[in-house]
Amino acid sequence: MFKEKIISEMKEVFKEIPFGVDHTLKVLNNAEDIMKGENIGEEEKELISIVTILHDIGAVEAQRKYGTIEGAYQEKEGPTVAKEILKKVGYNKNIDRICFIIGNHHTPSKIDGLDFQIQWEADFLENLTVMNKENEQQKIKKYIDENFKTITGKKMAYDRFILD
Repeated sequence: MFKEKIISEMKEVFKEIPFGVDHTLKVLNNAEDIMKGENIGEEEKELISIVTILHDIGAVEAQRKYGTIEGAYQEKEGPTVAKEILKKVGYNKNIDRICFIIGNHHTPSKIDGLDFQIQWEADFLENLTVMNKENEQQKIKKYIDENFKTITGKKMAYDRFILD
């Protein structure tokens, strides 16, 4: 119930930049696949799904305020926008945790739990798509080995990006 409302609000925020919606939905799909493979419980699934839907939500405000969607500015603006959306849809669980992850989602040194790790991996899977699979195998393999901690996320990354 909340997931669909939050997706709708995310789409409204990103209405001027459709690639934001597209990216977010791909990251959400990745997170759902990782959560299924890692047997994540329903309550944690809800939290991870919400974080994933809202992870880049600060991009529009960052662009408006600073003229860039660079990660540090997304982290700075994201929690406030996320809180507004969650309040609007009547969601009031784990707000501090959701905002902590959104406010640090470009900072791997801040990953402090499986919920954050799954969001990180789901996003990283999309970020790897910009690399040249044929010419950057060693670099991609290194990124995967350094960033993926879940069995499912690592397998997804190897299946998608490592040529046999």
